[in-house]
Order: sequence, then structure tokens, then C-alpha cells
Amino acid sequence: MTMRLFYIGAVAAASLPSALAFSAIAPDKIKKAGAGVPIHSSGDLSLFDPNENGLRQGTNDLKERITSGKSYTILPPQTIVDAPPAGTIVEEAQHFLEHLDSFDGELPLNFAKPPAPATATVLGRAKLIADDAPGDIEHVIMKLPEGFHYVEGQSLSVIPPGIDAKNGRKHKPRLYSIASTRYGDLLDGNTISLCVRRAEYYDPVTGLVDPAKKGVCSNFLCDVQPGDEVSVAGPVGKTMLLPKDPTTDIIMIATGTGIAPFRGFMHRLFMENTLAKHMFGGSAWLVLGVPVSGGLLYKEEFDCMMRNASPGQLKIDYAISREMTNTIDGGKLYVQHVIAQNGKELFDRLDNGANVYFCGLKGMMPPILETLEMVAESQGVVWSEKLSALKKNNQWHVEVY
Repeated sequence: MTMRLFYIGAVAAASLPSALAFSAIAPDKIKKAGAGVPIHSSGDLSLFDPNENGLRQGTNDLKERITSGKSYTILPPQTIVDAPPAGTIVEEAQHFLEHLDSFDGELPLNFAKPPAPATATVLGRAKLIADDAPGDIEHVIMKLPEGFHYVEGQSLSVIPPGIDAKNGRKHKPRLYSIASTRYGDLLDGNTISLCVRRAEYYDPVTGLVDPAKKGVCSNFLCDVQPGDEVSVAGPVGKTMLLPKDPTTDIIMIATGTGIAPFRGFMHRLFMENTLAKHMFGGSAWLVLGVPVSGGLLYKEEFDCMMRNASPGQLKIDYAISREMTNTIDGGKLYVQHVIAQNGKELFDRLDNGANVYFCGLKGMMPPILETLEMVAESQGVVWSEKLSALKKNNQWHVEVY
């Protein structure tokens, strides 16, 4: 029995057996193509695309071979080896807590709850801002009990000692964003750091601090000494976690102590010798707002990160309100003005999948949202729809207090 070949577009098929020849082609495509009559231009792949319908399975391998011609080369398959190639530099990466937020891991939550808190021990405390900066902000490092773990972006509850004079009960827990990575500042996986502003009330008449209205928990933490015990609960929080995809860009907008979670982010991505640092292929952009230069938090650390980062991988903008002016109206520079001045870049990053995070006093959000709406309008974008899309895609993260 002889077999004749006929062509449909760019596909050659045997006339017998027909069922076998067209098993990969949908009947509606055959009918639409003229049932064998070459009504399609040769090579248009409209009837059968080997990349989509054949064994290429969407790899575009066939097209690459055709366009590359004789220069196309097939790379040898990658294999798992017992030892790295000669000359390869191998480093020991910190890894013993990487399972905490792995794809098949269980996020650490509520090792201890406020009714039955755990006890942390203070290891040290240091003032973070200069004397000419308003207020007092302290960095507190504590040792956690065995088994108490957390990941970057989570928060810790602190229960101050004593009794609330208003109701005669124990003080309610106060929530603080964690300012360290899961390994802690000591890299032992057993410590935690907080960035705490002392809450004080100044009498508008006398201009003096009214001790009766001071923040109970913040003043307690800002005065602790090494060896002191602190009742803690948590960790809690799923809102401010880093993206699972290490190629995702991140944008961090902070005011004051809202820098806490972003310090953890940036230590993980640019300082610690972990797989997360080596795998990070995105870019990070930090916008930090403070009143004066002496109030810039962790600036020496961020300067070091800028040196460690690959070119173009880390961008840091400071909005020092009492020392800088904005280009919008010539007034003081706040974080919303930095957003406005870089509106196109911000929206381009978001359009490309970047995650944006906000942390600080809740009063920061209204002017930021107004600014984003103005930027969106200038680009012909409906902000309400854009915001909904960002939230739906898990690109929008807010933690304010």
C-alpha cells in the first residue's frame, strides 16, 4: 500500500491512517482550515503549532531553533553533583531557620498568647537618634525562650509590668513590629530586636513632659536594663511578609519607627549570608521620613547595605521634613512628596509586579493615598480600580498604628 503526503499549512501528514495523522489536531481546526485544502499560508502555524500542541509544550524551543539557525546549540542537561566544579567558591550559608516560611512550612504564630505570655530577657539597649532629634528612640535586643521563632514582617506583643490604675487589671499588651530577621542581631536564631519610641505628652502651656500621661509600655522598654525580664506574646502577623518569589521588587514607605520591619527585610536581603540574600533577584526601594538628620534610623547599616547591593538593586530616599523642601510646592519634604516626585517610577514598578509596604503612624496614610490618587489621575489611571487590583494581587501591605 502506498502512502501519499499532502500539506496543510506548514504541517506534513500521512493520508493514511487519517485518525492517527490528525490525532493532535482538533476537528474544528480541520474544518476551519478547509479539510485538507491548503487555504492557509505556509508556515503560519494556524492549524497546528508544535510549540503549543506538540511535545514542545510552550517552551518556544522550536521557534528558537528555527530563528537561531546553525548557531543553535543544545546545552547539556544539568545534573546534581556530589562535589562542586573545580575553582568554585563555596560558602556556608545560614539556613537552620529557612523552613519557617518555606512553601511547605508552617508560619510561626502565637508561640505564646497574652493571657499566658512567655518571658524574654533583655540583652541590651541603645539610643538610636542624636540628642538634637526630637524625642527618644531605643533599639532593644532580647533573648527569647527556646522554640520562640518568627519571620521578617511579623510583630511581637509586650505586656508591661504592673497594674492599670484605671481598671485595677494587668496592662493590655502592646504590639511592636519586629526590627530583626529570624536569626536576630546575634544570628543565633534566639534573639529579637524592637525599635521603640518613648511616648511622652508635653503640656502645651508649660512645654514640659507630663509623667501622668506617658506611654506605659514604651517608657518601660526605653528604660530596660540588661537582665531585665519582659513578658511577651506572639509572634503574630501575615500582612507584612516578604514575597515568596525572590525576583519580586519591593517598595518600603516608612515614617519614624515604622522602619522596624524594613530593617528586618533589608538585613535579610543585603546583609546576612542566607539563601534569601543570594537568591534575591529583584530590587528594593526604601523611602524613610524623619524630622531631622539626627533622627535617621539605622543609617550606618543602610549605608553598608548600599555598598553590598548590586548596582541598581537598592535605592534609598530620605524625606527629612525640617531640612528638605519638596519640588511640588516648595514646602517641607514628607514621604508623600517623594512618592509624587517619583510617581511614574512607582507606578511602573507596581505595574511590573512590585509589592509596596507602608509602616508608621496611621496619620501617614491619608496624604499618601491622596498623592497616589493624583499620580494615578495624571497617568490616566482610575486609582480606586488600581488599588483594588493591588490588593487582589497581594501587592499592597499596610501596618500603621
